[in-house]
Amino acid sequence: MKYKAPGKCPVCGEKLTITKLGCPKCSTAIEGNFQPCEFCRLPEEDLEFVKIFIKCRGNIKDVEKELGISYPTVRGKLDSVIRGLGFEVLVKETMKENEEKATVRNEILELLSKGEITPKEATERIKNL
Repeated sequence: MKYKAPGKCPVCGEKLTITKLGCPKCSTAIEGNFQPCEFCRLPEEDLEFVKIFIKCRGNIKDVEKELGISYPTVRGKLDSVIRGLGFEVLVKETMKENEEKATVRNEILELLSKGEITPKEATERIKNL
């Protein structure tokens, strides 16, 4: 059984490097200082999201349907991946996302007040934002 290599040091949290590579067939070993791929450092949950995002060709609506989550949640997960890869998420985009979450939250509360959804459904939808 093969395990996924950790991306961060369990002691200090710094990014780990690979110092030894080995061939399972002939036992050749190479030592040095190698960088793992950037995606290998992402948590498993982010990698699963990336796979689905690519499968859906970056279409956020399709990702929403595939995962059964809202647009703001998809954006949040995408921002998490962007940060995990070492890029900065623009504050303007984050502000827009927060506004969108508030709009969706208000729509959910409106549906609840009209009796079109149950309190349990409303709670689940708000949790998934």
